[in-house]
Amino acid sequence: MEEAEKGEIFKMNTKPSSMKEAEKGEVFERNTKLRLDNDPKATEEAASLFTDDIILEILSRLPARSVHRFKCISDPANRKKLPQTLVGFLYFTTDDSGHHHHFASVSGGAPLFDPCLPYLQPDKYKDMTQVDTCNGLLLYRGSNNKLVACNWAKDDFRFVVCNPVTGRWVELPPSPQSPENRSSCIAGLAFDPAVSSHFYVLQFEQTIQGSYITAVNIYSSRTRAWTRRDSGMVEKVAPFYLTRCVFVGGMMYLMGIHKGIDEEHVLVGVDMEVKVWKIIRVLHSSRVGTLGTSQGCLHFAIASSIDEIELWCLKDCDSKELVRKNTASIDKLTSMTRKWYSVAEIHPDCDTIFLVSYGGETLVAYDMRHQKVGCILNLETNITQWHRFLPYVPLCSESLADADGQ
Repeated sequence: MEEAEKGEIFKMNTKPSSMKEAEKGEVFERNTKLRLDNDPKATEEAASLFTDDIILEILSRLPARSVHRFKCISDPANRKKLPQTLVGFLYFTTDDSGHHHHFASVSGGAPLFDPCLPYLQPDKYKDMTQVDTCNGLLLYRGSNNKLVACNWAKDDFRFVVCNPVTGRWVELPPSPQSPENRSSCIAGLAFDPAVSSHFYVLQFEQTIQGSYITAVNIYSSRTRAWTRRDSGMVEKVAPFYLTRCVFVGGMMYLMGIHKGIDEEHVLVGVDMEVKVWKIIRVLHSSRVGTLGTSQGCLHFAIASSIDEIELWCLKDCDSKELVRKNTASIDKLTSMTRKWYSVAEIHPDCDTIFLVSYGGETLVAYDMRHQKVGCILNLETNITQWHRFLPYVPLCSESLADADGQ
């Protein structure tokens, strides 16, 4: 108590006791500024007090667009000290003219880029479809059809990977032609800037009858070429139509149906060489959940009932068993808004999920740990049945392997 009182006395004594002392302080500040302005050496000495760690601490609090202007961020060591967080979601609406691209900002501010990405050869393709996002890079599918085809193998299309913050992009060569009795409509982007500037695109091939995975086409930006590899899977798994792919821990994960006796819902993982496959069984296997990556681990959110949601996590990359992290009731949210919700996405940095209302008018952040409602985002209408959200975390690096655009 005595030390606390001394602290209070010290604080009181450090305040100016009179107008005269306050004026002295102002004069001191003005004189210091004049000395720094007139003496380059003094300015240099003052600047030297700002170490790299202090500068990085300041920059880490700035928006991604502002940070990108500083040349020091080009140093990979510095970039790793400046992790960016979720800024919003890419999504699209559909009408007779095709897809319309939008961005929902979690802060309510303007997006960092035009979600239509006008620099992606706008006259070459009739339609550009959002496919995936991974650690700041986006994967698009350019097609000569106005609307996405159920079977990509029958369509003339190209994949495009871009960094929307820098405007750099690369158009991939055509993927290998699928056999006559095969189809394809699922692809994922794999990219980890902490490991390499190179990326992979995985395109999954399925049988037309039964729809189970038979092969994977892999594009590597390092070789600038596609390779096709048979899956070699003993168990037959049919991916959900247009399922979201999630890359974490060197594996690409997607959701599907195990073509066994019960046809239960499962998570499927595969490495970048299509040599290692992993099948993870989930509870409430008759329901469709949401796959995502958060805090460096694979996460899976699923509604165990109409107003209760469970969040599961794969804590060990080598494991095949999910661990339940949180269970939350959203009955207060539904009674407050008089709307029903489904899980749309998972926050990459915390146990927050994003719920989309039936009808697609709003996107709501919900803190699973504290069971609190966060931001509520208004969305564009005309959202289709197969609509999905792609979480976006900015990547400030100029590097994009094999980039065509500037």
